[in-house]
Order: sequence, then structure tokens, then C-alpha cells
Amino acid sequence: MAVINELIRKEADNKLSFGNYALDKKTKIDNFEHQGDLYKVKTFKGITKLEKNGMFVYESVPGTAVTNLDVTAAGMEFEVEGPEDSQITVELAGDKEYLVYVDGVNVGSMKTNLGGKLTFSVELAPDKAVPVKVTEK
Repeated sequence: MAVINELIRKEADNKLSFGNYALDKKTKIDNFEHQGDLYKVKTFKGITKLEKNGMFVYESVPGTAVTNLDVTAAGMEFEVEGPEDSQITVELAGDKEYLVYVDGVNVGSMKTNLGGKLTFSVELAPDKAVPVKVTEK
């Protein structure tokens, strides 16, 4: 896996990939259409952020590359890569408990706030994709 040079793209299985942590300057793509929704991505070495129809979906500090993002009613799955450890915030259903798995390891049960945000850290290294799965408990 590597950075997403086009900043955001649809994969053959209809999942999304986005983010380029190698950029020195903040770059964005707006109004990227996917399955009837409009996505916006802002990315560079300092942050990667994804919005769907103007609503928050994903943010990492510092920036990351995300592949095969699959969001369902029960949670989300993706692979993430970056040059260093990253704090990731995702939006799910508000005030619910989720199990978070990083690289196949259950890192615990976490509860979203009323707005649905869930924040966790991932240990990253360049050129090594780490699978992340967040599923409703």
C-alpha cells in the first residue's frame, strides 16, 4: 500500500481509498461522487480528513493513507498507513459501544460521544498497512 496519488478513488469492490501523507501542502478534492453521495477529502502530512455529504467521517493526525474503507450500519473497516503513529477519529452512531480491532488485536471497548465520534491511536510505519475494524458491541 502507498499514498493515494489521486487523493480519493473508488476501488473495484466499491470501497473507498483516500489520503496522501507525503504531501507538504494541504490539498483537497471536493464533490467526489460515490454511490449517490458526495465526498470531500483534505490531506497532507499533518492531517487527513474525509467528509460525506458535508458530515464528518474520518480524521487522522498526522496524515495517513486509507484503503478499502467500508462503512456499514454496524461499524467500519479499513486499512491505514502512515509515516508515524496516528490518532484517528471516526464518526459512528452516537452514544453506543464499539469494539476496536487494530491489526487483528482487540484494543478494547469504546463508547462514542453523543455526536458519534470515537478516537483511538494506531502504531504506524511507512509501507505497512494496518487493518482496523470497529464494530458495534
